Amino acid sequence: MAMEVEGRDPDKDEFLQEFGEGYGYPDGPKSVDQIRASEFSRLDGLVYLDHAGATLYSELQMEAVFRQLTANVYGNPHSQSDSSMATADIVREARQQVLEYFNASPKYYRCIFTSGATAALKLVGEAFPWSHQSCFMYTMENHNSVLGIREYALEKGAAACAVDIEEDVRDGRYPVKISQHPLKRRFFTDNEPAGAAYSLFAMPSECNFSGVRFNLDLVRIIKEDSERVLEDSHFHRGKWMVLIDAAKGCATRKLDLSKYPADFVVLSFYKLFGYPTGLGALIVHETAAKLLRKTYFSGGTVAASMADVDFVKRREGIEESLENGTLSFLSISSIRHGFKVLNSLSMEAISRHTESLSAYLRKTLSNLRHENGDYVCILYGVRNSVDIGPTVSFNLKRPDGSWYGYREVEKLASLSGIQLRTGCFCNPGACAKYLGLSHQDLLSNVEAGHVCWDDNDVLHGKPTGAVRVSFGYMSTYEDAKKFIDFIKKSFVCMRDHPTSLYKSTVQSDFYGGFKGMPQNVGIHVKSIIIYPIKSCTGFSVESWPLSSTGLLHDREWLLKSLAGEILTLKKVPELCSISAFVDLNLALLIVESPRCKEKLVINIKSDSFHHTEEEIGLHAQRYVVHSYDEDVNTWFSNATGRPCILLRSSSSNHHIHFKRENSVDMCRDVKSRLNFSNEAQFLLISEESMSDLDSRVKSNAKNVARGASLNMSSNRFRPNLVVAGAEPYAEDTWKNLRIGGKFFTSLGGCNRCQVINLINEGGRILKSNEPLATLASYRRMKGKILFGILLRCEGVDEVELGKDLWLRVGDEVHPDENLNGRQPPQAPTSQRQMT
Repeated sequence: MAMEVEGRDPDKDEFLQEFGEGYGYPDGPKSVDQIRASEFSRLDGLVYLDHAGATLYSELQMEAVFRQLTANVYGNPHSQSDSSMATADIVREARQQVLEYFNASPKYYRCIFTSGATAALKLVGEAFPWSHQSCFMYTMENHNSVLGIREYALEKGAAACAVDIEEDVRDGRYPVKISQHPLKRRFFTDNEPAGAAYSLFAMPSECNFSGVRFNLDLVRIIKEDSERVLEDSHFHRGKWMVLIDAAKGCATRKLDLSKYPADFVVLSFYKLFGYPTGLGALIVHETAAKLLRKTYFSGGTVAASMADVDFVKRREGIEESLENGTLSFLSISSIRHGFKVLNSLSMEAISRHTESLSAYLRKTLSNLRHENGDYVCILYGVRNSVDIGPTVSFNLKRPDGSWYGYREVEKLASLSGIQLRTGCFCNPGACAKYLGLSHQDLLSNVEAGHVCWDDNDVLHGKPTGAVRVSFGYMSTYEDAKKFIDFIKKSFVCMRDHPTSLYKSTVQSDFYGGFKGMPQNVGIHVKSIIIYPIKSCTGFSVESWPLSSTGLLHDREWLLKSLAGEILTLKKVPELCSISAFVDLNLALLIVESPRCKEKLVINIKSDSFHHTEEEIGLHAQRYVVHSYDEDVNTWFSNATGRPCILLRSSSSNHHIHFKRENSVDMCRDVKSRLNFSNEAQFLLISEESMSDLDSRVKSNAKNVARGASLNMSSNRFRPNLVVAGAEPYAEDTWKNLRIGGKFFTSLGGCNRCQVINLINEGGRILKSNEPLATLASYRRMKGKILFGILLRCEGVDEVELGKDLWLRVGDEVHPDENLNGRQPPQAPTSQRQMT
């Protein structure tokens, strides 16, 4: 048996043998490993796989930008000074570089700088010569920014329709087949389309959802032979122009306009080389530019105008007439350094390099199977003879055929130091096509409360989006390999790695190695904590009264920005440095912050706040709230570092107005009155579970933030009750319990999020991957990472509030006792943590 060479990676050797021909820039000035070491040191320990969203700038690129800006003086180009003329020269050179990149002759094409690809698309949409005889036709796989052009077309009386593009090898002359979706109009017209009307066909060079590259022969087919290829359309006789969204595709493959003479091409430079953001371009054919009709004029676009007379003479130059105001000339000056990076490697080499990584990843994912033989990964856009870019889009399945949610994948990837993208990527047509979502499915998802960027990743048994991995010129084999290892470890079910980590350990590992069910003997309350202000630090007590909403005054206040946004720890981590305490005897709320010299003292009697009431929405509920005076709000604005106001849940009228019952954002505990807690009246954790977690985290110390303590405090989890005396994780099995003389129903486990990774070290807010990363390794179930249980107190209402309804440290805890013979129902696990 041959011995392996020491230090060699057999997996990488296998990769290089199959995909190595195009990998790593063997003929370039630097190898990809040298590029990473010398220009991307900030990626040490991080895997970045969202280059379709935004690629990364190199450190040498930014050093060159800085040197240029510090060595030169650039003035506003709308002047004749030396510094202004220097700017004009830089802008002129930049336009030429852009045209050269697309092999577009300046004899026929112009480069119009915009704030990005979206702004370029908007410019085309609003200035295109639409008429009742025009049509806006676009491929289903298009970004929302392209679909938005439809609004301009329809408002001007034009028609609009989506089309599917299929490869048609049977027709030697036309390699594609166009299938039209139903036509849309806002205004009915009897006019037949005339040959003089202009219509617009829009397509991406590469689908940002699937990575599928479109056949660019469509450009000539649509422009030169629309009558034949669109013979089933009413608009086949019109004059067709073609728009290409190259924002995604041109980052790893050049678009040659000498071969595919599109009328409009849009791009964003941060997609090409990371910096600058906020700058894009419209490359427009001269004949198409002369048809554009802008309504608005601005500085730089006019030769002369009068303020008190309806008179304006516009500039005749194409660039001057279409670029509003002063250009972002400093950003424009920096693109030369980005192009220098790409040109030094060559786009052909970049294309080969990135495609070798994506081909390797697609092959590996497609071969993954669970122990039962079922495939793990469903890839999108992969078909025979389809040209596909360095993007891999997919979803994952469990062994039982159900879907892993893409948010679960993203959440766990982030904990593993992997940055990727999930959702529909602003491409609703491609999303619906590849996921098999009908119009009814999409409408049902919207009615259920699903919107872009939310956590509703699986609805009605179907994914609402996908996971996307995309590679850039500096991506490496190690990036792809680490992602593959992450998928195998987290989502492939084998005998030694079950699909449900939570269920598989509930009888053994959860209880620290004890066999059988835990013995619930001698359990007692160790701590009671109240958090008066949502997301701020609370205080511990020896005893505390109950109310109809849980512990008296718990989460009775919250902070809201002047724009109406509720401030939470997820959005404002600094809230954990604000501490709040309630003195029941003096009826005072006392608040402290390291940013404020004086404590804030608020009388909590009902006459201390404004009597004006308002309603706010939080977690699918409506709350009646009271506000405070300007002095209180100023104090909290200083404490948080942002303008905000303090609101109190109405103590006299705790009516909560729930949204429709089928809302996916519905708060779990719909049977109880709640203040501003996310899910339930109480959160309980056990001291023994904390101790077990603490030991696990210490064994994985590399994930703890630099300078942070390794000791896991229960405060990280913001519990109301900490109990002691049970086996680790025994609370997971409790359906109901009696604490002292009060009865509680368990509503299930509490799903944890990144908030528990925040650490307040002497006023400094640190972030790490722990303890969530450790919890994810053994406390994961159906996309949730569970720790602690949520409780509802039974039988506490306004009538009983005069009784001895107090909880005390030392109270005995008796799990699974019937409540006067009633077995309370167990609510389903929800998706938010108490904060």
